[in-house]
Amino acid sequence: MAAAEAPEDIKSLFNQYSENEVMGLDQLQRFLIEVQKEENATLEDAQAVVDSLHEFKHLNIFHRKGLNIETFFQYLFGDVNPPINPKLGVHHDMTAQLSNYFIFTGHNSYLTGNQLSSDCSDAPIIHALRRGVRVIELDIWPNSKKDSVNVLHGRTLTTPVELIKCLRSIKDHAFVASDYPVVITLEDHLTPDLQAKVAEMITQTFGDMLFSPGSECLKEFPSPESLKNRIIISTKPPKEYLEAKEVKARENGSKKGKEEEAWGKEVNFKAKIDDEKDDDLEEKEGDNNDEDDSKLHQNAAPEYKRLIAIHAGKGKGSITDWLRVDPNKVRRISLSEQELEKAVISHGKDIVRFTQRNILRVYPKGTRFDSSNYNPLVGWMHGAQMVAFNMQGYGRSLWLMHGMFRANGGCGYVKKPEFLVKAGPHNEVFDPKVKFPVKTTLRVTVYMGEGWFYDFRHTHFDTYSPPDFYTRVGIAGVPADTIMKKTRILEDNWIPNWDETFDFRLTVPELALLRIEVHEYDMSEKDDFAGQTCLPVSELRKGIRAVPLHTRKGEKYKSVKLLMRFEFV
Repeated sequence: MAAAEAPEDIKSLFNQYSENEVMGLDQLQRFLIEVQKEENATLEDAQAVVDSLHEFKHLNIFHRKGLNIETFFQYLFGDVNPPINPKLGVHHDMTAQLSNYFIFTGHNSYLTGNQLSSDCSDAPIIHALRRGVRVIELDIWPNSKKDSVNVLHGRTLTTPVELIKCLRSIKDHAFVASDYPVVITLEDHLTPDLQAKVAEMITQTFGDMLFSPGSECLKEFPSPESLKNRIIISTKPPKEYLEAKEVKARENGSKKGKEEEAWGKEVNFKAKIDDEKDDDLEEKEGDNNDEDDSKLHQNAAPEYKRLIAIHAGKGKGSITDWLRVDPNKVRRISLSEQELEKAVISHGKDIVRFTQRNILRVYPKGTRFDSSNYNPLVGWMHGAQMVAFNMQGYGRSLWLMHGMFRANGGCGYVKKPEFLVKAGPHNEVFDPKVKFPVKTTLRVTVYMGEGWFYDFRHTHFDTYSPPDFYTRVGIAGVPADTIMKKTRILEDNWIPNWDETFDFRLTVPELALLRIEVHEYDMSEKDDFAGQTCLPVSELRKGIRAVPLHTRKGEKYKSVKLLMRFEFV
């Protein structure tokens, strides 16, 4: 890239921090401290920047003394200058109890595609674990001979995979991306003798890696730190089997489940949930398939029962009963995304109070045949630790999930903000519906983008002319903070230079994610996908940063990135 292509702002900064068109080490150090807000930057750090540019030294006759405008620009736009500091690593307090963390959670982790007819395999499980997912869900059923156990999405046309194969793959890949514990949630449809068989498989596969506190319910959850490199089993009672006619309807429904368009639907953050009372939440057991714990455990194989470290199940009664906090034991309950949306209207604070000690898992509604996902922020705002997602789908909701778990070194556990963990001085709990005063304003400058010329076919966007790019940038967070803005469209340009600034007023910055999407404007059809990313606001590095973009499946492009500036004003 030629110097002429550096935005004006960058050139004037270079002039400000250079002398005779060279930025020496002292000046670069000052730039790192004053503009990049790296308060502790040393001369060694400045030297490291210069050293990282050795491949461009032919551009720079002064490289021994410092940077010229081209190499300064290469540093800003280079891989050494990402928006999240890679040196941070795991930096949250990992010694609090498990219920104090958001946990990277998969749903039906064994499916390769849609929920009705795709193959079951250990491959998506391996992929999820290597991405940092820490909760793997397995549906376990008797095989056709009833003498062993398969993993499959019951009562659908999915082809099964053997449970033992999944367990071995979990063992081999559990701690590649992170040392923090992996929870296996079992959806159990087994007879007691097959449960005993599963207990044997689990014990033999994991051995000492297994955390099993015995058949008693835990009084409180241990910490992720104390459970490093451990496997934890969590399960709840078997589901009511689906009526055959419902399966027919599902099979018909699946025809509609065509892949979502490139972006996935826009996440509906402001959804006004029908303000009905919670009558239909009262007696939901048939629907919930969560029979009373004790009924399962009377018949459960004792060796199987002893393996269950996180007890699940709602028990009898209404949502008020499900959310009752027991001072003597902790547990997990599961709500579907619709149950949660209804519950937060009348029981929002109860859910927050419940999740201070206990674990809430949220899972996608049954009609998401296409493996799409929902808005994860509804769960997170109310303290839900396990917001379970179809990791093999894609679309905007999943990008938010990826964004949240880029925090804390990508270890799969993100400490919840204090206000979701503790009640206030008057025992009040956080209420996401309340509009809080603005705490900070995030100022985002979108300078320019590059890399499409290298990563896309040159006719990908337009057959006869260069692309017409624009960027959408905004916040996903509590309703008051949620907004999307966009730059102007720059026509016929592979290296668009927008140079536009946006301010985002944040009332709850702790839960805010910065959303970034690049579109290619198309007059005749839908706008084309040109890259996306999502970043936790709490970990954004201030200053001018090179922001790599990802494909719609969440894989990083080789070259596509944006040059942006982040300031808190």
